[in-house]
Amino acid sequence: MRVMVISPEASSFDGDAASVVVPVYDGEVGIWPHHAPFMAPLGRGVLRIRTPEGAVRRLRIEGGFLQVADDTVRVVAERVSGDADAA
Repeated sequence: MRVMVISPEASSFDGDAASVVVPVYDGEVGIWPHHAPFMAPLGRGVLRIRTPEGAVRRLRIEGGFLQVADDTVRVVAERVSGDADAA
């Protein structure tokens, strides 16, 4: 599936992923390929993107919304503070 993470400042990630775990307003949501269409407001926390090769990319996000449609995950965040490897 394709994952895009954007904020008003920049595009932080645009590529393929095997899975994504997204902090939403009331917890976390796991997204896998071919997930049903879904929308949710984002919370604050660490977004985890697992690439098809098995590497994990972590981004700290805050506010915005999540959209899943047509095997594409769009994370439109108010703020993305870069890699959060120390999660």
